[in-house]
Amino acid sequence: MANGMGSLYIGASGLQNSQNALNTTANNLANADTKGYVRQQVLFADRDYVNFKNAAISKQQAGLGVTIADVVHTRDYFLDRYYRTENGRQSFYETSYEAVREVEDMIQELEGERYQDTLDSFRKAFEELSKGPNTEVNQNLVVQKATIFLQRTQGIYQNLKDYQSRINLKVNNAIDRINELGHKIQDLNQQILKIESGGVETAMTLRDERDNALDELSSLAKVEFSEDAKGAVRVRLENVEFLDEIHVFEVQGIKDPVTGFVTPIWPQLSDMPRKEYTPMFNFSVDISSELDTDIGELKALVLSRGDKVANYKDVAGIPADRYNDGAGMSTMMSAQAEMDQLLHNIVTAINDIFSPTKVTSFVGIDGTVYNNVRVWDEENACLGKDGEKPGRELFVRRGCDRYKEVMGQDNQIYYVYNEEDNLDTSKMYTTQGIIVNPDLLQSESGLPHLTKQGDPAWDMAQALVDVWKKKDMIVNANNTNPCTIEEYYERMVDGIGTRGNVFAGLSTDLDREVESIENSRQQVFGVSSDEELSNMIKYQNAYNAASRFINVINEMLEHLVTRL
Repeated sequence: MANGMGSLYIGASGLQNSQNALNTTANNLANADTKGYVRQQVLFADRDYVNFKNAAISKQQAGLGVTIADVVHTRDYFLDRYYRTENGRQSFYETSYEAVREVEDMIQELEGERYQDTLDSFRKAFEELSKGPNTEVNQNLVVQKATIFLQRTQGIYQNLKDYQSRINLKVNNAIDRINELGHKIQDLNQQILKIESGGVETAMTLRDERDNALDELSSLAKVEFSEDAKGAVRVRLENVEFLDEIHVFEVQGIKDPVTGFVTPIWPQLSDMPRKEYTPMFNFSVDISSELDTDIGELKALVLSRGDKVANYKDVAGIPADRYNDGAGMSTMMSAQAEMDQLLHNIVTAINDIFSPTKVTSFVGIDGTVYNNVRVWDEENACLGKDGEKPGRELFVRRGCDRYKEVMGQDNQIYYVYNEEDNLDTSKMYTTQGIIVNPDLLQSESGLPHLTKQGDPAWDMAQALVDVWKKKDMIVNANNTNPCTIEEYYERMVDGIGTRGNVFAGLSTDLDREVESIENSRQQVFGVSSDEELSNMIKYQNAYNAASRFINVINEMLEHLVTRL
């Protein structure tokens, strides 16, 4: 046992270390609700012993008290990695579902009226026309409903484009945030290295900040991380080096000059002067959990937005593999393409009845050979009240007329159909490229409704009604059963709803899983108020015991000094 004076050191060490343990416990309690805070646990150890003798039987030693061996800052690497993977996956599906939900709202509801009702009203206008094709009231009704149908379709299509632009802003913001977090983690790395380089102190608060930044980064993109022996964290993003001790390899957004859409790329892997870019995401690989390709909000945003504004050419006649690797991957593009295809099929079917065509061959007066071209079918066509030739179409393209007039070598006038230009949307029957025929808006009687003999065109009017009954429409390459116009719309909405249900279900399940993993993490490093209060009582009692120990030693020494 130590001598009397040495015993004071033992008591003093008890006081000092109990006080430090109390401070640590108080700090834990103060930060119980701080996000990402890792509790600090005090580990006590004996101080060195003083040897008095080195006897053969046993040593005589005197202890110098207690010391704090370490203040543990505990995290579970495997739980952190698991949490960040599933957190990124949950963000991917939640973001994807949000895009689907927006599309559902746009298509099914607009200013309180369902789009289905607009289609139904347009169909009924033709039914009324079939009861009296020569009646101006019925002709006017067709023109009015055609205008409403086109305005509603264009309104929905424009809303889809606007939401694409909003997603594009989110892509920009996500890229900026990723770079901000990268620089923040690098700065924290440097601060941690400075503090811990002496091997004495652990930069606990800074480590907590860094871990919080990694958690947030994991929600934006696929993250892989490792900590070196010095305490610095290295980060890989989407399988590419993003952050080391010295550098942050920023993600850069390249803006498309036509669409304005931003694509995230890796500048360090790209040939910037030649404009040969390495994209951040490889969409040639299937999106699946098995391949870990369904992770990160940024990837979901880019996928949901797509790389362009789609039209019916992105779905019509496209094989399943091309569709699924193209417009089918994007919520917005698939909705735009299918919506545009619905309008295109309705418009072209109606126009081909009002102003029918046939295939023929002839030689123009200038020697030009027209082989197997479509021309206005005058024999089977109807005319308006004014007898205008060729018969007017209900919907016209902004960029070109329906026909061009050509004089043949046989002195016959041919009205050659201007085929749609796949590269110029203004020359296609697409949502943004057509308007209701201005001539019919001025005088609805110009709508073809009379036969060559001047009789009401009953057969033509019935053919317009039959357009809505024909099963000749296909939604996309994954839904190839022929259907009517109304069935097409229902299947289109059902397809969007199915996609949304899948995303919503996965998002909900992953949200529960992330919460469960977070609970497991909290069991490792979270603050328990009950446990900390128990520790506080323990350290308080230890402090009191050390204090009483010092008082006893003090009285003993006083007795020895005064009496001897």
